Amino acid sequence: MKYTRQVLGETELKIAKRLHRGKVRDTYIVNDLRVLVATDRQSAFDRMLAEIPFKGQVLNKCAAFWFEKTAHIIPNHVIAVPDVNVLVAQSAKVFPIEFVVRAYLAGTTETSILVNYTKGVRDFCGHILPEGLKENEKLPKTIVTPTTKPEVGHDESISRKEIIERGIMTAEDFDYVEQKTLEIFKFAQEHCAKTGLILADTKYEFGKLPNGTIIILDEMNTPDSSRFWEAKTYEESIKNNKAPKSFDKDVLRRWYSEKCDPYADEKLPEAPQELIAKMSNAYQTAYEMITGEEFIPETSTDINARIDKNLKKYFG
Repeated sequence: MKYTRQVLGETELKIAKRLHRGKVRDTYIVNDLRVLVATDRQSAFDRMLAEIPFKGQVLNKCAAFWFEKTAHIIPNHVIAVPDVNVLVAQSAKVFPIEFVVRAYLAGTTETSILVNYTKGVRDFCGHILPEGLKENEKLPKTIVTPTTKPEVGHDESISRKEIIERGIMTAEDFDYVEQKTLEIFKFAQEHCAKTGLILADTKYEFGKLPNGTIIILDEMNTPDSSRFWEAKTYEESIKNNKAPKSFDKDVLRRWYSEKCDPYADEKLPEAPQELIAKMSNAYQTAYEMITGEEFIPETSTDINARIDKNLKKYFG
């Protein structure tokens, strides 16, 4: 796998003023269109933890792959991919809910099904969970467990009933999005199974265009938003009470969970270079397995200048 210490930590584009700095993506507006730049910033536990070489490129290429593959299920926000780190998208009114879809009892964060199940929670986001489930075991059925997307503070698990009662979404919109979430996830699971991967869970975001059309946006089935496990070693890992071999953000999450309390500790240890290299390798591997294509990174010395150049060429 390719590796470098050069990363895109901050964007400083000249073509437009930055509208928003997210955990991973920076948003610019050009000609009323959203320009989403996937950086190499790595967050987990609602904290910024590291910068991973080529991560932004992997996320952008992976999301573009899935958006194209699932366009027959639901329209998406993609207009163009003028740079390996950039996606030009339609503007939409975003539903402030993340539609988390789960097929396995897994997770490390406070909103995860595993952490809640371990605490004794059996009514999770409106779903009644049976007794006796084991860590990383397949759930009786795939379920959607939404979380809030607050401007500040932590995400919170929320049920369909609460979402409708609070006026966050109408029942009609929620039910439509939930159904599309399950359809997309099933399609992605079947695709991944053919490539030697298990898609254990993921999350999707949706919005509504001015004409009322609901679209999927942000990212789709990336190593940042999903859990990808190696299929051939899964059963053996579960049998031996070991975590499945993963190609996703859990590589970093597990390291921090073992070294500290990432939610409570004020200062966290710095990620060592070998962990950063392992993360970069995991993301590249996930991309190659999902797409069947070799990951060939763009290795410009000035990433911001390259992005500016490609955007100017695209917008004219």
